[in-house]
Amino acid sequence: MSGLPGARTCPGPGEASDLKSPLSAKFREPLTETRFQQLFGDAEQEPELLAEPRWSRLWRRRASACSGPGAWRLLLARLPPLRWLPHYRWRAWLLGDAVAGLTVGIVHVPQGMAFALLTSVPPVFGLYTSFFPVLIYTLLGTGRHLSTGTFAVLSLMTGSAVERLVPEPLSGNLSGIEKEQLDAQRLGMFALQLGVLATFLSEPVVKALTSGAALHVLVSQLPSLLGVPLPRQIGCFALFKTLAAVLTALPRSSPAELTISALSLALLVPVKELNVRFRDRLPTPIPGEIAMVLLASVLCFTSSLDTRYNVQIVGLLPGGFPQPLLPSLAELPRILADSLPMALVTFAVSASLASIYADKYSYTIDSNQELLAHGVSNLVSSLFSCFPNSATLATTSLLVDAGGNTQLAGLFSCMVVLSVLLWLGPLFYYLPKAVLACINISSMRQMFFQMRELPQLWRISRVDFAVWMVTWVAVVTLSVDLGLAVGVVFSMMTVVCRTQRVQCLALGLAEGTELYRPLRESHKLLQVPGLCILSYPAPLYFGTRGQFRRVLEWHLGLGEGRKEAPKTDGPPDAAAEPVRVVVLDCSGVTFADAAGAREVVQLASRCRDAGIHLLLAQCNASVLGTLTQAGLLDRVTPEQLFVSVQDAAAHALERLELNGPKTCTVWV
Repeated sequence: MSGLPGARTCPGPGEASDLKSPLSAKFREPLTETRFQQLFGDAEQEPELLAEPRWSRLWRRRASACSGPGAWRLLLARLPPLRWLPHYRWRAWLLGDAVAGLTVGIVHVPQGMAFALLTSVPPVFGLYTSFFPVLIYTLLGTGRHLSTGTFAVLSLMTGSAVERLVPEPLSGNLSGIEKEQLDAQRLGMFALQLGVLATFLSEPVVKALTSGAALHVLVSQLPSLLGVPLPRQIGCFALFKTLAAVLTALPRSSPAELTISALSLALLVPVKELNVRFRDRLPTPIPGEIAMVLLASVLCFTSSLDTRYNVQIVGLLPGGFPQPLLPSLAELPRILADSLPMALVTFAVSASLASIYADKYSYTIDSNQELLAHGVSNLVSSLFSCFPNSATLATTSLLVDAGGNTQLAGLFSCMVVLSVLLWLGPLFYYLPKAVLACINISSMRQMFFQMRELPQLWRISRVDFAVWMVTWVAVVTLSVDLGLAVGVVFSMMTVVCRTQRVQCLALGLAEGTELYRPLRESHKLLQVPGLCILSYPAPLYFGTRGQFRRVLEWHLGLGEGRKEAPKTDGPPDAAAEPVRVVVLDCSGVTFADAAGAREVVQLASRCRDAGIHLLLAQCNASVLGTLTQAGLLDRVTPEQLFVSVQDAAAHALERLELNGPKTCTVWV
C-alpha cells in the first residue's frame, strides 16, 4: 500500500510542516479536533469565552446596542420604511402602488364586512380590521408584496370561539345598548391574541387546513344564502350538524334571499374566473365584489326588500373610529387555548406568502421582524375592535397583478377603507347580508382549487400526501382547531418516523480521490481489511438510540446483534476480517440528547473492551459538547476526534500499518 497515489511521508518531530499554508500544499498531516483548534482556532481566548456566563455575553451585546450607532441600527431593523423609502423609485413605482392599493382597498370593503359575519360580529368591525392592521404592517412589515387584513380561516376560527365563549341569546331580542355590550365583549375576548407564539407549519398542513376550512365557510354561509336564521353550530362535527339543520329548515327558506344569492353568485363566480384567466391582459382586475355590493344595495333600496320580504340587511355603519378598548385580563385563561392555533395560522400563512413573493422578486424577508409585525398588528388593532388578521392569498395575488411594488400600496388601500368609515358608510345601509355570504363563498375559490395539487404531491412525496389528507379529513370532520392540532401532531410523527428509518452507510474510498462514498453506489471503491468507516445520517436521541446500537453491533460484530439486525448497506463480506479500527462519521448527526450521548459512550467502552480502536469524525460543536459532558473523554482520548473522515481514515491507515508509520493519504 506504500504506492497509493497521493501518499507521502509526514514530517517528523524536527521537520518543518507546511500545515499552516494548506492552499499551497498538495498533502497534509491528519488533523484532530485539538490540533485544528491550536492552528486555526483562538486557543487562548476560547476558554475565557466558555467560562464567561451566557447572561454576561447577552448583557454585553445589549449594552453595545444602547450606543448611538447601535440604537440607529436597531431603529433601522424595527422600522423597515427607514431602509426602503430613501431608495424608493417614485417615477417607476408610485403609479403601480397607487393603482394596486386602490384596487385592493376596493376589495377590502365588501370582503371585510363579509368576513365579519364569519366572526359573529357586526360588519363594521371587518372595516376596522381592513384598516388598522394594514396600516401597522406597512410600517413594520418586510414583505413588499404582502397584503394583510381579514382572512376567512381566521375569521371562521374566531367566530367559533366567540359563539362558544360569548353566545348570543337564543331569543335574539336585544336592545341597542345590550347589542353594543355583547359585541364589545366578543371583541374583547380576542384583544390579547398575539402572534408571538406562532411558528412555521409545514406546507401540506397549511394547505389542507385552508382547503378544509373553505368547506366549513361554504356550509356556514348556507343559512344566510337561504334566508334561514339558524344558530351557529360549534365543536366537533359542526359541519354535518349545520348541513342537517339546513336540510331540516329548507322548506322555510326565503325566496327573496334565495334569488339574491343566486344572482350574486351568477355574477361573482364568472368575474373571478375572468380575472384569473385574463390577468395578463387586464390592466386591473374587474372589481366584481364592489359592483355587486352597489347593485344589490340599489336594488334593495328601490324595491324595499327589507320591509316587504324581510331581507336581512347590513344596517347603519357607525362613522369614524371606535374608542380604544382595553381587554379584561380576567378573560385571559379562557382564550389562551383558542389564541394559540390562531397565532400559528396567522404567522404560518403570512410568512409562507411573504417568502414566496420574496423569492419570486429577489429580495429577503426578516422572519423575526415579520413575527414582530404580525404580533404588534394583532395586539394594537385589537384595541380598536379588530378581530385576528393575517396576510391573505387572494388580496396578495390581486396586489401583485395590479402592479404593486412596495409596502406603500398599503397606504392607498387604507385610504379607501378610511373614506368608507368617515363618509361612505351610509351607502351600504341597504346591503343584503346574503350578498356578503356570496362574497365569502366566491373568495374560497383558490382554497378549493388547492386540491388539484394532490396528484403532483402524491408523485413527489407520499408522506406529505398522507399529512395533507389526514389534516384535511380532521379539519372537515372535527373542527378547524382540532384539525390543525391533528395535522401538526401527525406531521411531527412523520418526522420522527423518518429519523428512525434511516440507514447506516458503510463508506469506501474512491480510487485515485479523497472521496468516501457509500459502498452501495459503486463496486470500484477501496475497502481496507480491518477498517470500517460508517456514516450515521440522523439525529442521535432517545428515539434512535436503539437502532444506532443494533446497527453498530451488526457492523462491528459486537454481541449477538450481527445476526439479528435488519439489512443495511454494508456488503455481506464486509466483516471477513475482524474490525480493528472503526471510523464513525458524525457529520449527519445534527444533535444528540443525553440518551444518545450515553449510547456513544457505551459504544466507546465496548469497542475498547473488544480491542477496536474507535475514531469520531466531523462532530459539530453541539454534538461534541454533549458527548463530552456525558463522559466521552473518559473512554477515548482527544487524539481520537478528527475534523473530517479523510483525516480519521489516514490515522486509521497508519494504525493498521498499511502505509508505514509516517505515511498519510489525506488530500487537500
